[in-house]
Amino acid sequence: MKYWYEGFIGLRYLRAAPRRGFVSLIAGIAIAGLALGVAVLIVVLSVMNGFEEELRTRILGLTAHATISGLEGHIANWQAHVDKLARFPGVVSAAPYVEEQAMVTHGEKSAGILLRGIEPTQEMQVSDLEQHLANGHLNSLAVGTYRAILGKALAEELHVGVGDHVVVMVAQGNVTPIGVLPRMRSFYVSGILSVGMYEYDKRIVLVAMADAAKLLRMGDEVTGIRLKLADLYAAPRLVRAAAIALGGGFYVEDWTHQHVNFFRSIEITKRILFVILSLVIGVAAFNIISTMVMVVKDKRRDIAILRTCGASARSILSIFVVQGSLIGTLGIILGVILGVLVAENLQGLVHALEHLLGLKFLDARVYFMSDLPAHVRLRDVLQICGVALVLACISTLYPAWRAARLMPAESLRND
Repeated sequence: MKYWYEGFIGLRYLRAAPRRGFVSLIAGIAIAGLALGVAVLIVVLSVMNGFEEELRTRILGLTAHATISGLEGHIANWQAHVDKLARFPGVVSAAPYVEEQAMVTHGEKSAGILLRGIEPTQEMQVSDLEQHLANGHLNSLAVGTYRAILGKALAEELHVGVGDHVVVMVAQGNVTPIGVLPRMRSFYVSGILSVGMYEYDKRIVLVAMADAAKLLRMGDEVTGIRLKLADLYAAPRLVRAAAIALGGGFYVEDWTHQHVNFFRSIEITKRILFVILSLVIGVAAFNIISTMVMVVKDKRRDIAILRTCGASARSILSIFVVQGSLIGTLGIILGVILGVLVAENLQGLVHALEHLLGLKFLDARVYFMSDLPAHVRLRDVLQICGVALVLACISTLYPAWRAARLMPAESLRND
């Protein structure tokens, strides 16, 4: 035949007559169930994508893309290395740093910290710490002033604010007549850092690099050099090449290794959620079976007439496969629209719900952030649509096969 009449008939069968509205009802239920399953999977994966990107952004804002440090924990002649790295292809900027585990006290309060000495001007070229300062400025960390910027959670635990003094103690000791005492120094709190990740806000203390080096008795040496790269995903390759260009003998690390457990756990969780929620889509897709069985039963007479007019069993099969596929396609389209709309406006919806219920769904101390970001990726949407469409098409095969096996005489016997 010149035209594909199977598709035309399948499209017409999708719209039941008013006296048989029940068929349209169960078809609508199948479409709604599939749409809901697709929308839920899109929203959940978008939240995981947003969580991963937000986590990566905040971590890189504090730790830079890559670091080169000395095998013995220190680098001499670091000025020449910084100049050379700044000109290395793929490296945007480089900044030295001094870092050591320490303890900070204020009154009767104390906490273990990560003491980081930085050069404010160079540090602002490799990270966005300045943007995360709730109070104060990074340039306040002038050499010899012994000023410090504390993480927000750490300041709250110690009950300190801008203008207070804290005492920083390091493991290296001073020999005195009464024994070996920890080396310590009083620092003036000049700013509060709020990264938005509890783990960092609870531990970080920033000071001038020269002040940290003097407290740690490192002289003119530094712990390492932090790099900002043009392509952060090329960090493993570039940092190794940069270290080799300096002559080797360095310990290299990049953001993909420093926080590998974070990103690996997110990726595993995404895969598990995709499989579990695909089962939800599967349940919704198999509702198409009941819908198509009802349609086949309702259209027995039409099938018999088509068969007597010369329609083959393959044509009958095609008619009901088309109808079931249209039901699945409509459900997928509606699910994609709903899922994308919810994902793009998720933060506003969550904040409105928190305000309405008076609850806080995300505790920064548990989830490392207080917002619920979402990012829709085209690849995820296409994967979800593909899985849903395959399941929907599979669900149409059995009812369509039953329709193709109907004999015209048996179907018209009681008519």
